Amino acid sequence: MNKLLISAFAVWALCGHTLPLAEWPQADLSNGVLQTTLYLPDEQQGYYQGTRFDWAGAFKSLTYNGHSFIEQWFEHYDPKMHDAINGPAEEFTPLGYADAKPGGTFVKIGVGSLRKPDDEAYGFSKHFEVADYGKWTVKRHKDWIDFTHELTDPTGYGYRYTKTVRLNKGKPELVLEHSFRNTGRQPIQTSVYNHNFFIIDKQPTGPTVTIQFPFAVKAEGKGFGTTILAQGNRLIYARELEKKEQVYSAGLQGFKPTPGDYDIRIENQKTGAGIHVTSDRPMEKLVYWACATTSCPEPYIRLEALPGQEVTWKITYDFYEKSKQ
Repeated sequence: MNKLLISAFAVWALCGHTLPLAEWPQADLSNGVLQTTLYLPDEQQGYYQGTRFDWAGAFKSLTYNGHSFIEQWFEHYDPKMHDAINGPAEEFTPLGYADAKPGGTFVKIGVGSLRKPDDEAYGFSKHFEVADYGKWTVKRHKDWIDFTHELTDPTGYGYRYTKTVRLNKGKPELVLEHSFRNTGRQPIQTSVYNHNFFIIDKQPTGPTVTIQFPFAVKAEGKGFGTTILAQGNRLIYARELEKKEQVYSAGLQGFKPTPGDYDIRIENQKTGAGIHVTSDRPMEKLVYWACATTSCPEPYIRLEALPGQEVTWKITYDFYEKSKQ
């Protein structure tokens, strides 16, 4: 993106923002029940140009029956900022970073071939030089959109990755359908998680927000036991988080390695709106992070594909009102 276009983007305030002078490439989807807008991948003019998250399916907004679920959760915007992305945002762990020499390449699925700058350990908050963006193909329909990313890296990693964002007909359901084929000569072993940057009805993080699981949850980490509490199968907040305050756990415990335990509810008790998240894959790990604007359970899935092998997985989001369940 050139400097003139970047300068046209206004800084957005928390939970209230000024529209930029130029819109980013985007697509609207609706099934008559849910309405959502997604940003399209574009290396020059895309809303998200960071090197952390998958560029497929970057969300702008989502509404259901008068409730909003996706807003800008961060205070300052920059297209290359690593976490300047909203809603369900997925990240793959890097391929080949440890083996790459400084100046060599490694791979982030859904981003491209990235240049390793030095011998320091990988850090997701860094912005890496992109050596090869790969090839993006987008197919649009009124209630679904396909993102396909194809990449071949000199290190032997290669893939064809497709994410379909689908609004199920007549239902308040958003489905992320994934297929991944290893087209390279290297076996691929990675993990992918969804950060779930939801904001329900512009409400702040605090006692009105609850997170529910189908198991008794155990948690340790920053703010756990004081600001955020594990009570049975729920996480609840003792108070509202202050601006720039965060809570974090590197791994919630209590779940079994079965798809049935990938079952998470994020609810706002004040407005009655909620999100029910399920998957057809078991969780490998369950990280938790929250700030003053968003509460984020982050379920990880393990993926392995030999050359020529294809793997698939699906995540379903059911949006609801508690009084109407």
